[in-house]
Amino acid sequence: MKKYVAEFIGTLILVFMGCGSAVFLGCDVPGGHLAVALAFGLSIIATAYVIGNISGCHINPAVSLAMLIQKKLKGVEFAGYVIAQVLGAIAGAALLKLLTAGFGLADLTGSLGANGVANAGGIGGAIIVEIILTFIFVFTILGVTSDERKGSVAGIVIGLTLAFVHIVGIPLTGTSVNPARSIGPALFAGGDALANVWVFIVAPLIGAAIASIVYTLVCRNKKA
Repeated sequence: MKKYVAEFIGTLILVFMGCGSAVFLGCDVPGGHLAVALAFGLSIIATAYVIGNISGCHINPAVSLAMLIQKKLKGVEFAGYVIAQVLGAIAGAALLKLLTAGFGLADLTGSLGANGVANAGGIGGAIIVEIILTFIFVFTILGVTSDERKGSVAGIVIGLTLAFVHIVGIPLTGTSVNPARSIGPALFAGGDALANVWVFIVAPLIGAAIASIVYTLVCRNKKA
C-alpha cells in the first residue's frame, strides 16, 4: 500500500501546486506562463526525491502505462497506481475548490486550471499537441530512468522536461500530458472542461504508448 499512498500524495501535490499556480497567479501576467510551467516541473523534482524510491514517482497514468509496456509494472500494480493517481488529483483539485469557493480566493482561470481545446484549434489539434508533448515527456523519462548512473539527476531532468513541455503546451491546451491531472480539475469545473476531458485522457496515453514503443525499438540496449 505504501506505493499507492505515495502516488496519491505525489499527484495531490502536483495538481495543487501546478494547477494552483495557474489558479492564483494566472498565465496572463508577466512571467505567469513560465511560473506555471516551473510550478509543475518543480512539483516533480520535489516529489521525486521523496517518493521516488517508494513508487518510482510516476504520479501520472501515462507514465505508469509506459512502465507497464516496458514490463516494469504488473497489471494489478498499474491499476492500483492509476486509481491512486486519479484520487490524488481529485483531492488536489478539491483543495483548490475549497480555497476558491469556500474562502473566496479568485480563480484566475475560471476552471481550476482545467485543460481546454479551443486554443489548439479544437479537439483534433488538442489531441495532436498532447500526443507530441506526452511523447517527449515519457521518452525522456524512459531514457533517464533506464541507466542507474543517472539516478541522482533523474528527478531534476524529468521535472525540467515537464516544465519544458508546459512552456509550449500552456498556450494551446493548458498542458495535460497526464490524465489524472486533467480529471481532477475537470470534475469540479464541469461544462466544456468535463465534456472534453476524454481528450486529455486518451491523447496522453497514446503519446506514452508511442514513446514506449519507440524507446524499445531505438534506444533500449538489446543485450539487456
